[in-house]
Amino acid sequence: MKKSLRESMLEKRNSLSKEEIAEISIKIKENLFGLDEFKKSKVVMFYVSFNNEAYTHDMIKESFKSKLVVVPKTLNNEIEPSIIIDFEQLIPSGKFGILEPIEAAKINIKNIQAVIVPGIAFDKNGHRLGFGFGYYDKFLAKVPKALKIGLAFDFQIVDNLPIEGHDAPVDLIVTDREIIRVKDN
Repeated sequence: MKKSLRESMLEKRNSLSKEEIAEISIKIKENLFGLDEFKKSKVVMFYVSFNNEAYTHDMIKESFKSKLVVVPKTLNNEIEPSIIIDFEQLIPSGKFGILEPIEAAKINIKNIQAVIVPGIAFDKNGHRLGFGFGYYDKFLAKVPKALKIGLAFDFQIVDNLPIEGHDAPVDLIVTDREIIRVKDN
């Protein structure tokens, strides 16, 4: 079930034009930046978007003004959170060519107040479907006190996702049309 859902969601997401992604991502950014919880978070970890994910590059650049920005650097199939102070510190890296810091500037993960999480699909209970490598599930388990916020296009929200014991849910899901507070569901 996960495999077929992953394929159909990726197909739908990949059918979006760059203009559509940009337009929808602006709405997602407005919804995210309007959240009190996000405004209060001073140390925020963003995923660096690639391909047709909700575009985070502008979110990261704008956050430099008021937050300490952290992004993932992948080392030994694990996410190593790394502080960045300039978007130019990122270069394509790893097997997917995702932008990552050249060098990891470590941070105590207990200081991360919010983690912006990618996903191929989310359900209203906060469960997420990723690429199946478990990087984020492992990482999110290490930051239990951080607010976990999934970003998604509206069509990426489904009724229920199959879950496994190691799957780490998010607390909020921000789309272009709504903010889903998982605890309320």
